[in-house]
Amino acid sequence: MKGERLNTMRDERLKVKGLFLLFFLSIFNFQFSIVAAQELLDYPLDTVNGEEVYRYQVERSIGLYRVGVNFNVSQADIIRLNPQLRERGLHYGEIILLPTKRPVIKQTPAKVVETVVTETVVGSEPIPADTVVVVPVPADSLSSDTLADSLVPATRRVVELAILLPFESRQVKRSVNAERMMEFYQGALLAVHDLQNDSTFYRLRVYDSERSERRVTALCDSSELDSVQGILGLVYPIQIERMATWCAAHQVPLLLPFSDDLDLAQHPYILQFNSTDQQEADSLCAWIKTRDAHCVAVEVRDADLSASVRTLRKQMRTHGIPYTALALHDLMADSANYALDPEKENIILLHSDRYQMVRMALPHIAKLQQNGYRIRIVSQFSWTKEDLGIPAVYTSLFTSKSNIDEYNRLWETYFSDEHVSETPRYDLLGYDLMQTLVAWLHGEQQYTGLQSSIRWQQAAHGGYQNACAEVVTY
Repeated sequence: MKGERLNTMRDERLKVKGLFLLFFLSIFNFQFSIVAAQELLDYPLDTVNGEEVYRYQVERSIGLYRVGVNFNVSQADIIRLNPQLRERGLHYGEIILLPTKRPVIKQTPAKVVETVVTETVVGSEPIPADTVVVVPVPADSLSSDTLADSLVPATRRVVELAILLPFESRQVKRSVNAERMMEFYQGALLAVHDLQNDSTFYRLRVYDSERSERRVTALCDSSELDSVQGILGLVYPIQIERMATWCAAHQVPLLLPFSDDLDLAQHPYILQFNSTDQQEADSLCAWIKTRDAHCVAVEVRDADLSASVRTLRKQMRTHGIPYTALALHDLMADSANYALDPEKENIILLHSDRYQMVRMALPHIAKLQQNGYRIRIVSQFSWTKEDLGIPAVYTSLFTSKSNIDEYNRLWETYFSDEHVSETPRYDLLGYDLMQTLVAWLHGEQQYTGLQSSIRWQQAAHGGYQNACAEVVTY
């Protein structure tokens, strides 16, 4: 680490399955970097080819990715020490070797001078060197000049942004959802990195919103967010209602990444990313009307018929789209020919969005397809992970096909981890929504991102809803 240390920062320990991470912050000649140090875990130590390693006994229901997260090591390093895992994966009870320290990760020079304060919401990943993350800690633990705005060049406009997500930083072992929040956060960091320019400096504040209203209420009642110009995050409705009230009073936009059931007419400063069931149904109905198609509704006896299916049936009637009702037992008995049109594409709506409820009907639908009928089913976005074997159509917010090579290169530069094979990718969502929030602050209401296209539409003189629910066929 070059030069003289200008500020010695407060360190916080994050316990993840006994793992403690220490972040050292330094600033010199317009540069700073974050270095993660790993303390020893309570596992047997050994030395292999001059390298200190743990001997770890594999637990039940755990994979390479989860081991990598728990021990703060890459999957590549695990396989390097245990080449037998390359072909067969982990076996419960076996002993494998794990490195005690993570390899040094490449850093790049920073473009601005700024002091960074971190607490336990930040995981083990290094932060892009020109991205500023401010997570306030008790004032009596900081030197007086820790957050000195004078370090930001006077010629640049400063924009304060905040992220509030349930990182579960107080938990010994984070849940899968918390890991997704960390991926979302990493993508947002890269967005801030890309947003920095010669005229505007973006400072990002990051908070663990936890699960209760108390944490959000405490933030609203303090002065922590007084300088913030845009907020991204929150998951739980009780937190959203409290923060929405604060945002209205302070005229600060709040972009919700996951919620979709807020009364936007009552909250003018809310930007809701998720589309409503009616928007998705209207998009699908408009698509059906452009095709020479015949619709068939198969009555699946589902006591918990979802709101999305009910809304789609209602909107089909509103749009004047006729359909033939078909009982599930007729389909199962292979006597459904009477409901189909041999001259048109037959679009089948299964009255349930639960895959387990409809999977038994799929082989019978496939048999109709084999008999020469043109078949397409109305699917759910979550079913894209299943091998349906039948052409399908669904509405989705994640349809952009942008080239993400540059993004992936940046990810590997700073985080050095393999992406989890998941749709949608939460890191891309974090990137897109942080970019969208800044675009909104600059007066732009449309954004085409790496994974999501967003177009804001005002709801009854209140908040704004993303209107880019697009139809996808496969």
